[in-house]
This record gives sequence, C-alpha cells and structure tokens, in this order.
Amino acid sequence: MTPQSGATGESDPTHFGSAVRTLRVGREWSLRDLGERIRFNRGYIGKVEQGDKFPERQFAELADRALDANGFLVAAWRDAAEERRKALATGRLLTASTKDSLNMIAAVEESMDLTDLEQAATQLSIAYLGAAPAPMLRSAVELRGDVLRRLRSRQYRPNELADLYQIAGRLQGILAYAALDLGESAVAMTHADAALVCAENSGDRELRAWARGTQSLIARFDSSYSQALAYVADGLAHSAASASRLRLLCGYAQCKANLGDSAGSNRALDQVQHEREKLIPRASERGIFDFSEAKQHYYAGSSLIWLDEASDADRAAREASEAIRLWENGSEEDRSLDDEALARVYQGTAYLKVGKLDEAAAVVRPVLNLPRERRISWINKRIGRMADMLGAKRFTGTRKADQLRTEIRAFAEVT
Repeated sequence: MTPQSGATGESDPTHFGSAVRTLRVGREWSLRDLGERIRFNRGYIGKVEQGDKFPERQFAELADRALDANGFLVAAWRDAAEERRKALATGRLLTASTKDSLNMIAAVEESMDLTDLEQAATQLSIAYLGAAPAPMLRSAVELRGDVLRRLRSRQYRPNELADLYQIAGRLQGILAYAALDLGESAVAMTHADAALVCAENSGDRELRAWARGTQSLIARFDSSYSQALAYVADGLAHSAASASRLRLLCGYAQCKANLGDSAGSNRALDQVQHEREKLIPRASERGIFDFSEAKQHYYAGSSLIWLDEASDADRAAREASEAIRLWENGSEEDRSLDDEALARVYQGTAYLKVGKLDEAAAVVRPVLNLPRERRISWINKRIGRMADMLGAKRFTGTRKADQLRTEIRAFAEVT
C-alpha cells in the first residue's frame, strides 16, 4: 500500500514523516504497533511523523518493509535527504556571504577597478527578476569575491574608486534581496548595511537612497514599521528625483497603511504618481535597481490591503491588477515573476476583504501552482494571511472557501 500522490518530489522531512503516518494510519496501527515492528520507540516515530526529527536511512528501510511500501518510503527519504543537503549548502553560503559583508562594512577607504564586472553585475540585477534566489545568491557571491580579491591586491587605478564601490554596492544589494527572499532577514540587513557603506564611499546618492529603501523593506518584512519609517525618512532627506525616491515614497505608504493611516498612505501613493510623471529615467536603473510603473502599482496594492475600508480594498485590487497587466504585456527583461505572483496574492487578499471569494480563488490559482523553488518567503508569508481570512465568520460553511483554505495551507506546508 502506497499513497496515491505521485509525490516523492514533495521531498522535505515533513512530507517524509506525513507519508509514514499515512501508511501507518492506513493499516490502523498505533505508534507503538509500528515501533514494535521496526524497533524504534513511539516517541521518536511521532517526532519523525511531525517533521521534528529526520531519521537515518535505516529507519526508512525498516518502515518501508514493515508497511509494505514497496520502496516508496525509501525514495521519499532519499529525496528529503537531498533537499536537506541543498538547504545546508545554501545556509553555509548565507553565512559566508554575511562574513564578507561585515568585512566590507569595516573596510578602510580603498578603491576598486572592475570594469569587466560592471556589466556582469548589471546583468545579474536584471536576471534576478526572473530567477530563483538561491542561484542568484551564488552568482553574486562569486562576483563579489572577484571584487574583494582585486581590493586586497590593489588591482585598480586611483581615479576608479567611486566606480568600484558602486559595483560592490550593487552586488551587496543583490545579496540582500536573495537573503530576504530566502527568509533570512538578519542576513539581508547585513548585506543592505554593506550596500549603504559602498554607496556612501562611491558618492552615489541614487544607490544610497536604494540601500535605505532596502533597509526599510527588510524592516517591514520583520513588521518593524517605526524603524522602516526612519530608514525612509533618512533616504528621502538625501535623495534627488529618481526611481529610488519613488520606491522610498511607496515604502512610506506601506508603513502608513500597516499603522492604520489610510489618508497618509493614499496621499503618499498619489504623490508617487505625480512625481513619476516628471521623472527622467536613468540608464543605471535596471533590474532590481529600477522602480517601474508596474512595481509602483504593485506597492500600492501591497499597501492598501492592510486597511479596513472597502474603498482601500477596491483600490488595492485595481492597483494589483494593473501591475499584473503591465508585467504580462511588458518586456521579458523587465518582468518580475516573484512580484507578479505576489501581486496576485495582494489582489486576492483585497477581493476577500470585500467578500469576492470567486474572484480571489481565480486570481490566486497561478500562485498555488508555482514550482517549489519559486515559492519565496514573501509569497509564503502573505498567502498565509489569505488562509486566515478564509476562516473568518463571513466564509463559514462555504465549501469553496474551505477548499481554497486547505489548498493554501498545503502550499505553505511544502514551501
């Protein structure tokens, strides 16, 4: 007897444990019954089933034989072990990348000359929009390693100091994004702090404003809205008319919305639109360092969903919808797939706030079908709120609401 999902691909410790439990319960065995057959105590088996413990291969082989799983449990264990190996490798990379960021912050005034890396850094910032974070983390660490080697060996011309700090700062920004998308906000903040140091050493006001905006973004991820506002205020105090200024203003709107200030949030979003109409785009603003019109609408939707008024929810749904439309009809180079998925979550959240269950289910469907490697921390964090909303009194007894809530919970469990 094996489970009917074709799912050894859902390969994490929780899935392996749930597979053991499914087979055990299917035989109407207690934990003690299985324990007696495979010579493991019931407490340990319970922890394996709950995903709190990941066993050695011998456990999977014994359980597979005892439960007549025909190799299913051994395959599920093998896949889960491989996922754990990859996760550990990413964790080690995050640790190593943090160490170098701390070194970057503490570095004395030195110059860099990396003309050959400037294009690679720009291409990486563009590629990030359509890639999973872990490969981007690896690529950014490799590029930054070249920067640091050149610094230490002083392979640069004195007049190229600013340019090299600018390249280093952009690589730090990419590392900050990757770490945050992997759910590591403390690591992300270290990288963002290093990006700020590089921006100040390069004299690049635009990059400095971007770094402050990223620090604010990380603080908002951690729900530290007062700190996020402080980062925005400093960024705006030193920014000129630029895409990063628009991003800071949208960050201000998000903070105000999360603090319950509807009027303040809407005014900030209206100001962004007014300033965009006068903005002259810069060639350096590409990839994650750009703040496109689609991103502006995305930020608006992600802000207003935190407010209680139906008018705010209606505007949030419109803003998120416009972001999706612009990304779907724009160039592939500028299309941010992660943000596009999140815009669907924000639109679905807005629909639920006004009781539009069918519309919410339809718009979030592509998100629920995302492959595992595209389920970044932001998506898992925000879609969980939809599941909570579906448990509200207004949806009680609604079969479609129950089904959607179950799907979202399952999505979160394997992310």
